[in-house]
Amino acid sequence: MRVPRRLDHEVSVTSEQHLRRRAVLVAPGSDERKAGKALASSADEVVLDLEDAVTPAQKDAARDLIDPLVREHGRNRTVSVRINGLGTPWFHDDLLACSPLGDALASVVIPKVESAADLAEADRILGVTSGVPVQALIETPAGVQRIDEIVTGPRIGGVIIGYADLGAALGRSRTAAPEHWLYVQDRVLHAARAAGIQAVDGPFLGIADDDAFRHSARWVADLGFDGKWVIHPSQIDSATAAFTPTDDQVDAARKVLAALEDAESRGAGAAQLDGQMLDEAVAVAARRTLSKIGA
Repeated sequence: MRVPRRLDHEVSVTSEQHLRRRAVLVAPGSDERKAGKALASSADEVVLDLEDAVTPAQKDAARDLIDPLVREHGRNRTVSVRINGLGTPWFHDDLLACSPLGDALASVVIPKVESAADLAEADRILGVTSGVPVQALIETPAGVQRIDEIVTGPRIGGVIIGYADLGAALGRSRTAAPEHWLYVQDRVLHAARAAGIQAVDGPFLGIADDDAFRHSARWVADLGFDGKWVIHPSQIDSATAAFTPTDDQVDAARKVLAALEDAESRGAGAAQLDGQMLDEAVAVAARRTLSKIGA
């Protein structure tokens, strides 16, 4: 077995995947106080929301408010903006407001994405001068059905499951356990991994940091997701803990990569660790583990 070599075009842990998104806190873009508290929190990413958390009468004011917040905080932490969806009166203007924010903006989160064409339209509006990535919220049965197409769309850096709208469309109970969502979770996760992008679980439909929330976070972490959206600061620590590798896992990942580097430096045709052969699948898993601690 040859030593696996990391190639620039390889589908593994991309630069977008190195962004930690263990706990992603969503805050209303129309409320400067709440947005400020979110930006001062320990969440890996803050999403300033222009969609569900903002009434139609406040849309323009919220768009004006998030501009200075992103410019001020986005250089030092991961800040994204959830815009209003395609087909709403605000989609075009939201994207035009995001376009000039440059590197301060980590991503634009687009709700209810149902095809790669939706992402192509966003790409067209953002224009060639803006390199901001997008994340796609999968919130409809059509979005789930076309997930393999969506993950190939322009600018795509991650996908997120939106349970509230998807559950309503399916007729699923709001109290459905995480296990009831396994088909959707696996479909989204498999597509994301095949495309080399992140898969983030959507918010638990409750604001308490209770056993039900912690079970939900642990369930998707064990499945392989990169993180979870939270809608209350009290949930940040539990979500972060669920998606943070243990010291033993980090140590094992470092040993794997060290063994591979050593074998390559010696010109060895194969790498071994503790009596086991190492291949590219093991290397990808090790790099993903270390990415979750910011290494």
